[in-house]
Amino acid sequence: MVPKEARIARFLTRPNRFVLRCDLDGEVIDAYLPNPGRLWELLLPGCRLYLAGNRPGVKLPYTVVAMEKEGIPILLHTHLTNDAAETLLRRGLVPGLEDARILRREATFGDSRFDFLLEKDGREMVLEVKNCTLFGRTLAMFPDAVTKRGSRHLEGLMRLASSGVPAGVLFLVQWPRARYFMPEYHTDFLFSRTFARCRDRILVEALALNWRADLSLDGAVRRLVIPWDTIERECRDRGCYILILKLEKDTRITTGGLGDILFRKGYYLYAGSAKRGLTKRMERHARTRKRLFWHIDYLRERASFHKVLAIRTEKDIECVLAAGLKRISGWSVPGFGCSDCSCMSHLFGMDTDPMDSADFIDLVYDHRIGSVERELEGEND
Repeated sequence: MVPKEARIARFLTRPNRFVLRCDLDGEVIDAYLPNPGRLWELLLPGCRLYLAGNRPGVKLPYTVVAMEKEGIPILLHTHLTNDAAETLLRRGLVPGLEDARILRREATFGDSRFDFLLEKDGREMVLEVKNCTLFGRTLAMFPDAVTKRGSRHLEGLMRLASSGVPAGVLFLVQWPRARYFMPEYHTDFLFSRTFARCRDRILVEALALNWRADLSLDGAVRRLVIPWDTIERECRDRGCYILILKLEKDTRITTGGLGDILFRKGYYLYAGSAKRGLTKRMERHARTRKRLFWHIDYLRERASFHKVLAIRTEKDIECVLAAGLKRISGWSVPGFGCSDCSCMSHLFGMDTDPMDSADFIDLVYDHRIGSVERELEGEND
C-alpha cells in the first residue's frame, strides 16, 4: 500500500501547495506533495518527513508520503487514502459495512465521481472517502482548507440516497489518539453546514488509523464519536477572527480618534468579532474600497491583506484572543480597536510572518480545536 524503504528528511519550506523543500542527508531537495491541504499545524520547520523515490524521468526525485508528529507517522499522501480504505473494507473493519463487497474503485453518477461502488445487502451502494490530517489531542476535523469539491460530494451523496441509492462518506483520520470527529466549521462554513444536513440521511463514519514506523497499517482502528448536537450549536456564522495585515515600511497613519500613529514595518494581527455575519465582516476587511469606520480600516487602507482566520463560537472570546496575541507578539499599538473594553489593545505586531510561528498556530488551534476538545472531554468524564 505504502511505498517501502522510505527515506527520512527534514522539512524546510513549502514553495507551493504541491512542493516541499527538504533537507535530505545534508542536501536541499524539492519533493512532490500529493496533498493540497494547508497542513499549517503539521508542516513546521524541522519536522520529519518520509520520502519515497520516484521512477526515473519524473520531474522531482521524491514524493512525500508521510510526516511525523510526536513520534507517530501521519499519512499525507492523499492518493494512498483509498488504498487504506480498501484494506479496511476487505477486512470488514468499517462499521455498518462489515459485510459490504467492493464492486469497483470509482463510480460516476451524474456529474460526480465517487471513490467506491459497493454491494451491501444485495444492493449497490456508493462510498466517498476523505483523508483527515487536522487534529488536536483527541478531536479531528475536516477539511483544513475550503473544499467546494467536498461540499459537492456530500450534496451528491444525499441526492443519491433520496433517489433510493444507499450512500455514505468515510473519513480516515491519520491520528490514532483521536476520539471525536467534526467538520472544520471555522475554515469551511459551507462544507460544515452541508455535513450537518447529512445526519440520518447517509452513512457517516470516521475512523482513526495507526501507521507503524515502517508505514504499514495497524489493523486496530478506532470508531470516532461524531457529536452532532455540538456541531449544530457551534456551526453558526458568528464569533471572532484574526486579521493579518502586512506593512512594507514604517508608515505614519492618521487613525480616526487615535490621531497620527507611526506604524513600524511588519505583520499586524488584529483581534475582532461579529455577533452575526462573521463571513461578511471578514470579507469587508479584505476589501480596500469602503467607508473608513473602525480603527482597523485606516491601517487596512495602507497595509496589504495577508490572511483572515475565523474562530466561530457562541462565546465572546475577543478579549481572550487579544490577550493571547499579546503574549506571542513583538509589540502592540495602545488603544487600538479596544474602545468598548478594558484591554490595552487589540492590535499586535510581529517582524516575521505569524503563519510560520508555532506559537501562533498553537494559539489559533487551541481556540478552534482545543476549546471544543475540553468541552467534549468534560461531557464524557
